[in-house]
Amino acid sequence: MPNTKNIIKRKYSEIANKPNCGCSCSCNSKDAIASQIGYTAEQLKAVGDANMGLGCGNPTAFSKIKPGDTVVDLGSGGGIDCFLASKKTGITGKVIGVDFTEKMIKTAKANADKGRFTNVEFRFGDIEQLPVEDNSVDVIISNCVINLAPDKLKVFKEAHRVLKPEGKMYVSDIVLLAELTPEQRKNEELIAGCVGGALLKDVYITMMEEAGFNVTILSENKKISKQQYQGIPLESLMVEGVKQK
Repeated sequence: MPNTKNIIKRKYSEIANKPNCGCSCSCNSKDAIASQIGYTAEQLKAVGDANMGLGCGNPTAFSKIKPGDTVVDLGSGGGIDCFLASKKTGITGKVIGVDFTEKMIKTAKANADKGRFTNVEFRFGDIEQLPVEDNSVDVIISNCVINLAPDKLKVFKEAHRVLKPEGKMYVSDIVLLAELTPEQRKNEELIAGCVGGALLKDVYITMMEEAGFNVTILSENKKISKQQYQGIPLESLMVEGVKQK
């Protein structure tokens, strides 16, 4: 089996060096991809170079982030969702982006400096072992990243650990509507492209529940299959997970 983490690091280091088509299997422009998955022109203008054509939704738009909240973004990339979240937390709150690609962290920090986002920080770390204290976070967001992690249950358990009681998790992710072939599972382009390691929708939701979340489906985007993934049977799922006491 391929080494998933090495594949992901290599791919996203390349994107950080020279942003191109993002993680999808299409070659649409970054702005076109961002528009298709729910970002407004105003939001894209506000985040500047942080739009790297990645993601499969806009979790911050669905989230119930309040002024003063502490927010963690799992797999923060160039920082786009962190910067949008920071506008909701205000200066009394803070946003922590976590990414395990060193070049992405460097890029995100440069974007933060350029955009003068003073309430955002970026930490190098693996979402399977978050560099965040227990019960310290109000809201977690994640955009098309958990599907890349080999141990997704561990990711959800880590999210549960760092959230405060009744804290909320807003995830936009690729889930499968039919099982892939063994060849597709081993395909490095599909692994890096958010597909090869994705779970079936029901398995994904059950796994979140097993980790201790009450799960509500907020949105399902099946159009993304033809827009970005060459008709592979999948969708972008937007869910809210509330930490059970």
